[in-house]
Amino acid sequence: MSSRPRRNRRAPRRRRLPMRYLLPSLLLVALLAMLMVRGYVHSEILADHRIQPPAATDHVPEKILEGGPVIDTRGGRETSMSVPEHRLVLTFDDGPDPEWTPKVLDVLKEHHAHGVFFVTGTMASRYPDLVKRMVDEGHEVGLHTFNHPDLSYQSKSRIDWELTQNQTALAGAAGIRTSLFRPPYSSFADAMDNKSWPVTKYIGSRGYITVVNNTDSEDWKRPGVDEIIRRATPKGGKGAIVLMHDSGGDRSQTVAALDRFLPQLQSQGYDFVNLTEALGAPSAHTPVHGLELAKGKAWIYAVDASDNVTVVLVVGLAVIGVLVFTRFGLMLLLSGAHARRVRRLGFSWGPPVTEPVSVLVPAFNEAKCIENTVRSLMSSEHPIEIIVIDDGSTDGTARIVENLRLPGVRVVRQHNAGKPAALNRGLANARCDLIVMMDGDTVFEPSTVRELVQPFGDRRVGAVAGNAKVGNKDSLIGAWQHIEYVMGFNLDRRMYDMLRCMPTIPGAVGAFRRSALERIGGMSDDTLAEDTDVTMALHRDGWRVVYAEKARAWTEAPESVQQLWSQRYRWSYGTMQAIWKHRRSVIESGPSGRFGRIGLPFVALFMVLAPLLAPLIDVFLLYGLAFGPTEKTIVAWLGVLAVQAVCAAYAFRLDRERMTHLISLPLQQVLYRQLMYVVLLQSWITALTGGRLRWQKLRRTGRMDLSGIAPHGRQNTEDRKQVA
Repeated sequence: MSSRPRRNRRAPRRRRLPMRYLLPSLLLVALLAMLMVRGYVHSEILADHRIQPPAATDHVPEKILEGGPVIDTRGGRETSMSVPEHRLVLTFDDGPDPEWTPKVLDVLKEHHAHGVFFVTGTMASRYPDLVKRMVDEGHEVGLHTFNHPDLSYQSKSRIDWELTQNQTALAGAAGIRTSLFRPPYSSFADAMDNKSWPVTKYIGSRGYITVVNNTDSEDWKRPGVDEIIRRATPKGGKGAIVLMHDSGGDRSQTVAALDRFLPQLQSQGYDFVNLTEALGAPSAHTPVHGLELAKGKAWIYAVDASDNVTVVLVVGLAVIGVLVFTRFGLMLLLSGAHARRVRRLGFSWGPPVTEPVSVLVPAFNEAKCIENTVRSLMSSEHPIEIIVIDDGSTDGTARIVENLRLPGVRVVRQHNAGKPAALNRGLANARCDLIVMMDGDTVFEPSTVRELVQPFGDRRVGAVAGNAKVGNKDSLIGAWQHIEYVMGFNLDRRMYDMLRCMPTIPGAVGAFRRSALERIGGMSDDTLAEDTDVTMALHRDGWRVVYAEKARAWTEAPESVQQLWSQRYRWSYGTMQAIWKHRRSVIESGPSGRFGRIGLPFVALFMVLAPLLAPLIDVFLLYGLAFGPTEKTIVAWLGVLAVQAVCAAYAFRLDRERMTHLISLPLQQVLYRQLMYVVLLQSWITALTGGRLRWQKLRRTGRMDLSGIAPHGRQNTEDRKQVA
């Protein structure tokens, strides 16, 4: 009997959530949880401020309406109690308050008096030390619900929740639970009605004694110290439960009244005692242990952490606000000054630059784009030689260029070694003293090279940044990047040019003096942002780096979120690497020190810190819409958007771009910024964990809208001969 061979079936691999999604998602969840806790303990979430109007009393037992202020409905009882003569129970509602509760406690301690503090869970959670002080100094603590709602509107489950959360706060703050309860908005026993009585009975079934009052100081009205004392003083030596407040507003009159009221009535034979002491009953406090105590401590810790996180977020929001408006202000001021300077009649960098230029085109698998790139260079109005460095392409990029058989175009092949190595190889093969570098997916206008090299008429200029533009801006992602390029990059470059601390020569369109590159050792592969790295190195070597607005180049931007992610991840991480590499310039002298103390802080603040904190604007927008002052939140967010729109419109006007693409600006600010935030956060994580990011090749489509570019023509033959 033959046995059938068994097939090896591999179990399907479980797809794991990539770390770049997992870590930001966990951070976002933790942040939202902290904000929810904060909103909960500040009565911004689940708060109910409705107050029940008076109702009929025919279902309330007469003995309750005419009885004392202590109502016991435990175990089905319906009884009430009063405080004996010459005994006063001072009760304080709505605390603890960080300003007034300590002052009340100080006065009570000074006059050797005790009282009952009916605390809300929200305040006890935020100020647990005050609750502990109450207990340590011999006062009793009662529940006043967690969020202070009118319980006659609430379901039994909500009532249970209010009581349980309040007890949890007490357990965490002082390690106790209590059997005393005072309903919010309560008054005398005769104010019990058909709405509040069922709640009182239910509260009793949960093991609580309900405590109202029979003497109301009405201190919350702030009627004056004398009037508070008069209203709090019982008639004829009777005992009483006196209602006062240690929170909810200015309680200076309450504190002043207590300081006179206590010795005055003590001299008349009154004792100020706890409720259970006045009634001759066991203490209302029961120590908690084990899990209940641990839950309470954990809750207090969570509340404290949420408050601290909120403080950090508010500080971060203030920082981003200052950074955003400072950047916008500088951009508007300095970019306008830059445009006026370079556009004024008669402006020139120096003698016209007519010498030939070597154009280096590093290419790795650029088969879909390389022909457009090379043919655009053939239309150049400036004499050039074209060197295409094929960096180990596997798609026939080099063969496509060679088959074009164009004059003045050379192909240099090398094994795949990365873009910096390809550029250095091209530099070694270049014949000219001026070097233009571009990407293999970029298209130049006929005037681009000529405009790009004119600043070299100033012998102090070592490098020139061109005006990179998005060629495929017909998609939504492309339109967003188009706004970013025009507003964020080119407006920034004008500003940095005026400040003489340009951080990056774009890889798509940049020009260099050969001598400047050779002095700094050429292109470095120490970072993933070789363009930023080399620019910073040139600044430190004393060269000027400027911006040529008319040197336009059209590049293919990523068309998918994944491709955009890969590109910006490399940019962000590479920028961080470059900042770290050139950190010593901060303490150096000369040109290096100037860049280190001016340029590096600008790059760190505006290109790393500001984008990382920018999503706080949207976090607080969502929080404000859900729980905060909605109208003010919307107005504030629209104000920020308006400032951004003004800057964007100004940038588009300077670059002579059509304003129609700005229609998508609001959506860009909501969605695109979040993607950039996650990218930057992941870059931080990679940097802090010591990870290394490899070069990531973007997939090209070869689709660009080049309708705005002048048609390609033939270059002057004499110019071509001059280079050859």
